[in-house]
Parts: sequence; C-alpha cells; structure tokens
Amino acid sequence: MSTTRPLDVVIVEDEPHLAELHREYIEQNFHLRVVGIAASIEQACSLIRQHQPRLILLDNYLPDGKGVELIDNPLLKSYECSVIFITAASDMQTCSHAMRSGAFDYLIKPVFFQRLHASLERFMRFIHTVQQVKVVDQHALDRLFNLPAAEASITPSTKGIEPQTLERIKNLFAEHPDTAMSVEEVVENVGISKTTGRRYLEYCVESGLISIEMLYGNIGHPRRLYRKAPDKP
Repeated sequence: MSTTRPLDVVIVEDEPHLAELHREYIEQNFHLRVVGIAASIEQACSLIRQHQPRLILLDNYLPDGKGVELIDNPLLKSYECSVIFITAASDMQTCSHAMRSGAFDYLIKPVFFQRLHASLERFMRFIHTVQQVKVVDQHALDRLFNLPAAEASITPSTKGIEPQTLERIKNLFAEHPDTAMSVEEVVENVGISKTTGRRYLEYCVESGLISIEMLYGNIGHPRRLYRKAPDKP
C-alpha cells in the first residue's frame, strides 16, 4: 500500500448519480482522492481555489456555462492541474477547443470504464514521470502520450490473468448468455474475491468477451452489470 498522500481530484458534473459513480470508481482503483463534486462552474471555481487539485474531471454542459470556458479561466492556469473532459459534447469545435486549451484527455459519454481506467492510468504515469524522471527518452514519451506502437499487446499474462480462472468466468457467461450479472453474482459463482473479480471482468470487457450495462434505479447509485457480448458474425 502506498504511504504517499493521494492526489486530489475535483469532479465537475451536474448529474449527481454519474458524479458519485465516477468518484467511487477512481477512489477504488487509483491513489486518488475526490475532495469535492461541483455541479456548476461557480462551484468548481470555489473548490479549485480551496483545494488546488491535481486533476479535474470536467463535463462541458453545465447550468451556468460550458467546461471549455473553465479550462480557459486564468484561475485554472494558475494551478498545476490536469483536466480530463467527460462529456456528451461530440462536436469537433468543442473537442478541438479542449485539446488546444491543454486538456489531458477527452472522453465522450457514455464512457466505458475501461476507457476511463486507461485515461487515469496514463495520468498517474504522467505524474510519476514528472516527479521521478529528469530526462526522458522517446520510449518514455511514447508511453506518456499513449501511442499504440509503444504499448505491449494486452494478453492474459501481462494483465495477471490466470487461464483457469478466466475459463471459469467465460463458461459462466456462456451458460447464461442472456443474463446481466453484477460483480457480486460473478464472484459468488466463480469463487473468487471481489477485487480479483473486477480485474478479470475488466480484462473480459477489454477483450470484447463481455459488455457493461448501467442500471439506474430511483434510489442509490447506478449499478454496473456484465453480460456476454454478442457473437461476432
């Protein structure tokens, strides 16, 4: 377990369920701490002044303005923080504006968790490199910019996946192709811990073996359910 202080994160999102879902995910999977959730640009500015976060997860459509206006705000430029957009804005004008203004990444809703995970992994790698490395080579820069040619292919061995356990999970979904299951149901059937189950499920999603569905109830947080992916023609 790391003894260093988690990096502070501010989430700017006016959908409470989605903001809470992102908070739970990043705190469970990364050495990050969400210090505040803002539902508007005004609230975001207040939290940024108070906490000076290293990372902001930013929606573009907010009640009192747009996220691209916040990333251009001199307040944001005065602090050493990165911005990852998570937004439904898919028009090229907004995307290019965000990139020109220095956005670390741009994710279009609905966001798959494996894509969010990859973005946060790259951010953590960036922070580590900035803190530990004084001179970089091309390989290190390629990893920071997440260039495919620099990355090893995803295989069970590189992800810490045991073939026997993977086969049990694949068989479970093969036996119930029309059933969407929670991580709790999967680990109970397979006989593994929840932490291990999440790792295998994320690998299966990345490999296209299963897909993720979000179940939104009237009360509580959205639930992630997993279902066997359709067979390719």
